[in-house]
Amino acid sequence: MNTPLISPQLASSDSEPMIVSTVNHSSQRVTQRHGHSRGQLLGTLQGLISIEAESCQWVVPATHCVWVPPNVQHSLLRSHGPFEGWSIYIQKNACTKLPVKPYILELSDLLREAITRTMSWHNSELEPEQKRLIAVILDEIRTMPKVELALPMPKDMRLLKIALALSDNPGDNKKINDWGVWAGISRRSLTRRFTNETGFNFTQWRQKLRMLKALELLAAGKPITEISLYLGYDNISGFISIFRQNFGVTPGNYQKSMINRLAWRNFTKTAIQNDKLIK
Repeated sequence: MNTPLISPQLASSDSEPMIVSTVNHSSQRVTQRHGHSRGQLLGTLQGLISIEAESCQWVVPATHCVWVPPNVQHSLLRSHGPFEGWSIYIQKNACTKLPVKPYILELSDLLREAITRTMSWHNSELEPEQKRLIAVILDEIRTMPKVELALPMPKDMRLLKIALALSDNPGDNKKINDWGVWAGISRRSLTRRFTNETGFNFTQWRQKLRMLKALELLAAGKPITEISLYLGYDNISGFISIFRQNFGVTPGNYQKSMINRLAWRNFTKTAIQNDKLIK
């Protein structure tokens, strides 16, 4: 487990500043399940993070971020690939018009630049122009559309056993009948319960898992052919086609876009070196 990015007292404080910004860079980050009275917006400068909240798992690439409302229990399951992350913690009384459920949103250029600006603040009493920028951040969180990257996990222990086994080995191509025998559940019950508990049939859920795993591996710099084989695809063209259907770009172009976002990371590194960030 890693140490908290900010003290638990500050994470649950209603005192100024209204927003606390912090950056973390490490080989890997994991945090246990916890909650705090400040709302939290978090994402990565480089790499991916897996977040768990309200029985769902999210895999969050550097192009997106996740909103966690005040007092919602959550954990950072793990980071993937070279990792540098950021978080902003927002006073509870400033979150009244923000979403009451955790969700993923696309990191717009406006939101990204506004967050970057807050990372240079070190005063508790905000200037009028800083308060106006906070209002922009709150508006972006409130109005940005929800992104469907969540991976719901089934609650039935037999189905959860299957889901966890696939999470550990997403390339396992056992048929649904074989999975039922392995977990001790009939095909009919497996099919019905999986859809009822996750919103996806078994095949759809497994494909969604593979696509999220693909994001992790692409962020880690793995070759596309290697990723395709690891995820259980017989040929690379099939993997590329399914990835494009899900994300609108090819795996190669997605991996390039991750590299093109290094400018923001480099800006933040400079700020860290100049001791301008709130630790």
